[in-house]
Amino acid sequence: MPSISQKGRNMPESPIRKLVPYAEQAEAEGKHIYYLNIGQPDIKTPEVALRAVRENDVEVLSYSRSEGSDTYRKKIADYYAEHDIRVSHADIIVTTGASEAIAFLFGSIMDPNDEVIICEPFYANYIAFATAASVKVKPIISRIEDNFALPPISEFEKLITEKTKAIMICNPGNPTGYLYSKEEIAQLADLVKRHDLFLISDEVYREFTYDGHSHHSVMELEGLDEHTIMIDSVSKRYSMCGARIGCLVSRNKTLIQTVLKFAQARLSPPTYAQIASEAALDTPSSYFVNIKNEYIKRRNVLIEELNKIEGVIVATPKGAFYCIAELPVKNSDHFAQWLLESFHVDNETVMVAPAGGFYSTPGIGLNQIRIAYVLHSERLKKAVQIIREALKVYKED
Repeated sequence: MPSISQKGRNMPESPIRKLVPYAEQAEAEGKHIYYLNIGQPDIKTPEVALRAVRENDVEVLSYSRSEGSDTYRKKIADYYAEHDIRVSHADIIVTTGASEAIAFLFGSIMDPNDEVIICEPFYANYIAFATAASVKVKPIISRIEDNFALPPISEFEKLITEKTKAIMICNPGNPTGYLYSKEEIAQLADLVKRHDLFLISDEVYREFTYDGHSHHSVMELEGLDEHTIMIDSVSKRYSMCGARIGCLVSRNKTLIQTVLKFAQARLSPPTYAQIASEAALDTPSSYFVNIKNEYIKRRNVLIEELNKIEGVIVATPKGAFYCIAELPVKNSDHFAQWLLESFHVDNETVMVAPAGGFYSTPGIGLNQIRIAYVLHSERLKKAVQIIREALKVYKED
């Protein structure tokens, strides 16, 4: 048999999706599952976006420009201006989801064995994108005891080598829900300027900030036009995960020209999805007010219920719609699989994402899970009650 590549063997499984076969089997057995494992909001997609697809007059579903349609990019630039981010449509490349933006970016700024420093836990697919690009992730641990705040800058300094090309953050964070402060962003800005690095910020959860806190984009920084790169997406903002439309934004003209070459190689982002995404930008601001209030309610219920469980430690998110919970177990992979295979309460069980896959440091996070609070409050409460009952009877192998 022909052999598989070493890169292929090194590609990690998704900690979010790898338990799907067990969930499918549980459903086949008639169990109801509360899905807390994946960031698929149950919020309705804005009607204006759906109507744009239903009622458009397209007669030939043709290619768009490789960088995305002019009308959409100009409208995105207008949206950013409302958030104090001043960019031109020429600074934006539309991608097939934020995932493609990251893949293009790693290919554009890093050669094999170059390094990117990322605070862990981080979005699990960052490792996959790095593996695909033969790039090394240098993790720096943020701790649940500190609510996953930015580690001291001195810890970043220790990791910087001649191979380091970038520092990457997710703000607000997936999987932690942590929201970086203006002071923390300023510290990172000073660091990348001193060491001549890129500062990459995944900002797909920008709208979802809580308790009076504000989001601070790296694109607001002055004097760092050549260093800052923003990754964005419509997936979470408008509950349009299936549209697969994201973008990469930077005022670094050489970078944009380089990313464009990768975009040209895949021809163009999907036309209908761009039509929907462009229309979604007309969504009234009240949509986000209502959604934020709903997520705050869900977060508060989730944290309150988790704190009732003996032995559970949970960090309180300031943004996004995820939290990390530390459980009184040794291996959350085994616990998550056991929940689906062997446990139920009145024929109901829960699917969670083991958090070990959100770390790249071996042995870290094995007793943690990520919970996406994308269900209504009463369902969340029921799901946590099931976890509480499961922990009472769960036995380690």
